[in-house]
Amino acid sequence: MSWYRNTVWFVKGLREYTRGGYESASKQFNPADVDVDVAGRSFLITGANSGIGKATAKEIARRGGTVHLVCRNKERAEVAKEEIVTETGNQNIFLHIVDISNPKEIWKFAEKFQKEHKLNVLINNAGCMVNNRELTEDGLEKNFATNTLGTYIMTTALVPLLEKAADARVITVSSGGMLVQKLNISDLQSGSGPFDGTMVYAQNKRQQVVLTEQWAKAHRNIHFSVMHPGWADTPAVRSSMPDFYERMKNSLRTEDQGADTVLWLAVSAEATKLPSGLFFQDRQPVPTHLPLAYTHSPPEDEEKLMEVLEEFSQKFKSVSPG
Repeated sequence: MSWYRNTVWFVKGLREYTRGGYESASKQFNPADVDVDVAGRSFLITGANSGIGKATAKEIARRGGTVHLVCRNKERAEVAKEEIVTETGNQNIFLHIVDISNPKEIWKFAEKFQKEHKLNVLINNAGCMVNNRELTEDGLEKNFATNTLGTYIMTTALVPLLEKAADARVITVSSGGMLVQKLNISDLQSGSGPFDGTMVYAQNKRQQVVLTEQWAKAHRNIHFSVMHPGWADTPAVRSSMPDFYERMKNSLRTEDQGADTVLWLAVSAEATKLPSGLFFQDRQPVPTHLPLAYTHSPPEDEEKLMEVLEEFSQKFKSVSPG
C-alpha cells in the first residue's frame, strides 16, 4: 500500500501544501488571533537561526515576547539574533548553542536553563534529513537522534519548568510526509534494509505525532500540538531535497507562510480552546492518517515508543556532565 499512500499524499500536497493552498486557507484566518502582545512571556525555539524557526522567532519578538534561540551553529545563530533584534527592536533575545543530535548536551542545557529562566512556550523546530545513514558520536542514527530523541529529551527535560507556567504550550514542527508512514518501533535507528533518508525523516515525523498525543494525555496542564508547515522554501528543503526543490520551487510557500501556524499555536488564545494533542495545518486540526492508508498503530506500539525513548533519555542523563 506504500504506492497508494505516496500518491495520495503527493496529490494532497499539490492541492494543500503549496503556496496556493496557503493563500486559499488564509482567507478564513482571523488576523486578530495573532495580533497580540506577549510581553512577559518566554518562548524557546530550537533550530531558530534559519527557515521556519527564525521566521517564528522574529514574529514572536515583534509581539514583545522574550525569545530563546537554541541553535547548533554559533556563527549563523549570532547573525540571526542580530537580524531579529535589529528588525524588531526587541532586546530580549537570548542565544543558546546546543546540538539537538547530542542528548548529553540537551540534558546539560535543560538543567541549566531551568535554574536561570522561566518558560511559557517550547517550540520544537530543529530537525534534519540526512540522506545517508550517519551515526553521531554516541552511535545514534543522526535523523533519529535529532528529530525524535532530541525532541523527546528537550521536551521531557523542560516539562517541570513548563508545569510552573501560566498557559504553557509545546508545539512541534512535523511534516505531512508522516502520512505515508506507519509507526515502526522495530527499527528506530534504520539499521536494517536499504536506507532512504526521506522515508526515515517521514517515520521520525510520525513518531513526533505519537509523542505529542502521548504527552497530551500525561501532562494536562500543558497544551501540546504538532503541525505541518506545508511545503516551504527553506534552506533545509533546498539542501536536503534538491530534486524536489527544483521541481516545486515556483509553488513553495514562503518561510513566513510556513511559520504562520506555529505562530498561531504559540500566541493565540484560539489555539488552546482546541483539545491538546492535535495535528494542525493552516490553523486547523487535520487527520493524522490518510483514508484507507492502514497507518494506524496499536496502543501498545505507541506506549513502547515512549518506553524506549525514556530508556535512551535516562541513559544519557546519567552520564550528563555537570
